[in-house]
Amino acid sequence: MDFWSFVNSRWDKIFALTIEHGVLILTAMAAAIVVGVVVGVLITYYNPAAHAVLYICQILMTVPSLAMLGLLIPLLGIGFWTGVVGLILYSLLPIVRNTYTGIREIDPAILEAARGMGMNERTILLKIKLPLALPVIMAGIRTATVMVVGIGAIASYVGAGGLGEFIFRGISRYNKDMILTGAICVSVLAIAADLILKLVEKKASFR
Repeated sequence: MDFWSFVNSRWDKIFALTIEHGVLILTAMAAAIVVGVVVGVLITYYNPAAHAVLYICQILMTVPSLAMLGLLIPLLGIGFWTGVVGLILYSLLPIVRNTYTGIREIDPAILEAARGMGMNERTILLKIKLPLALPVIMAGIRTATVMVVGIGAIASYVGAGGLGEFIFRGISRYNKDMILTGAICVSVLAIAADLILKLVEKKASFR
């Protein structure tokens, strides 16, 4: 059986696993964006904590993905949410760092002018800081998303589902068609996510 025959004979399974992978990534990134942006904003107000928080995020990214997921199993068991939490931890650094950097690089004169107009800190954050930092934040989200699409394949190792199932099954069965199918689908998903977020990033840049 050649590669294309393999794909045609398992199209329904490929589609189902692609949807699973997409749901896994969307769930993880939705939570990571909320957590990452909130943490990034908070450390702009408590600058001494910024280096510690960013350092912790860097450490999390250096932990091998299989080891990270393995460490989460005693806490969360095997399944979807273990994969989601692992992906959230991996995606925090670019989001937190870009949020922090984007806000810190805003011209202080702009913020002083806003305060001089009587704006409180909440209004300045929502109306000035976040809109001006949005292109930088989007760049971090884009980086994190593309990275997590790839790492998400490993999450199937702990029962989170997704396209990694094809890759791991292919390895265990010495089936190159299964490995190639999983790898190609993950790559296509990563490219699609990158293109979509690139368009969003461009629109955010021209606001």
